[in-house]
Amino acid sequence: MTTDVTIIGAGLGGLTLARVLYVHGISATVYEAESSPAARSQGGMLDIHDYNGQLALEAAQLMDTFRGLVLEGRQALRVLDPDGTVLFDKPDDGMGGRPEVLRGELRQMLLDSLPAGTVRWGHKVGGARTLGDGRHEVTFTDGSTHTTGLLVGADGAWSRVRPLLCDAVPEYIGKSVVDTYLFDADTRHIAAAAAVGGGSMVATRPGRELFAHREKGDTLHAYLGLAEPESWFAAIDFDDAAGATARLAKEFDGWAAELTALITETDIPPVLRRLYALPEGLRWERVPGVTLLGDAAHLSAPNGEGANLAMLDGADLGAALAAHPGDVEAALAAYEQAMFSRSAEAAASEGAEAQGGDFDDDILRDLMAAAVQPQGVEHGGPGAGTPSP
Repeated sequence: MTTDVTIIGAGLGGLTLARVLYVHGISATVYEAESSPAARSQGGMLDIHDYNGQLALEAAQLMDTFRGLVLEGRQALRVLDPDGTVLFDKPDDGMGGRPEVLRGELRQMLLDSLPAGTVRWGHKVGGARTLGDGRHEVTFTDGSTHTTGLLVGADGAWSRVRPLLCDAVPEYIGKSVVDTYLFDADTRHIAAAAAVGGGSMVATRPGRELFAHREKGDTLHAYLGLAEPESWFAAIDFDDAAGATARLAKEFDGWAAELTALITETDIPPVLRRLYALPEGLRWERVPGVTLLGDAAHLSAPNGEGANLAMLDGADLGAALAAHPGDVEAALAAYEQAMFSRSAEAAASEGAEAQGGDFDDDILRDLMAAAVQPQGVEHGGPGAGTPSP
């Protein structure tokens, strides 16, 4: 393959694509808005599924390295009633097929697997246009441009590449998530640590959810799910950390103290992440020389699959390009057909799960993974966890 490959976004999907291309001897350049790998927090825990995310890592020849990142015991799951009663308690038996890793460490593993200079940091995309004959020009906010024969938008919810293919834009799903962190929990936040246990904890009421996850050591990462319109959150001054914390805690009045401690005892200011989704079943007509992956292509309401699907998208696109040397359009057509089906199936599965009321551990683990994942942040710019630019 002689066509140059340009990837916009150094998230998990874009980096997996770059890595699989590298495995097949195909060079690519990744442009990323963030100034460096450490420019911002990469979010919390991810469970990497054996039926999609792990398949991507196998294609990238990184499974052995990945196993070294896995945090043992974190597949344990507890479901609590808001009054603190334990409704479901499953230990990590090592058989779940969804080992947990820190998102930042997974991303760094992918970065370390690429040749130096593959990622061009500090390149925020302002827009892109078609030049004809399958070529496109990308314009960066500093005024510079880049022309490419194959453009891949791995740039998340507010993709600057997507308008080349369709006019779809994400819409607010009627729910947001607020992050909190409790550090040194086993000594400083004992009751909350005991409630969460060694892995994940879920407690829900209609319109109100508390998720928590034990990260490395005794750090607890908690998520408050609130089904409210955007205007409701806009009325909270998140710059006033104490005031915002108190306001959020009021929404969980009457819940057990060990659960509300995940809000009131936060060691960081609460962080709001608004949740958005693209139209379900989004497809587009084949446009020569350009495609999308991950949230840029199929951002959905939380279903626990976002990061895994993005990685599998990247791996499948890389494999398709390697399998069709000299025929980029055949590769893109094959990739998109599979990607459209895969994302539609995931969305349908999410809808079916929403109808169930049983405490199925896979469904609840999906809910946890969805809360943990900062959806749409694939390019260092605004994602599904932030307002539209």
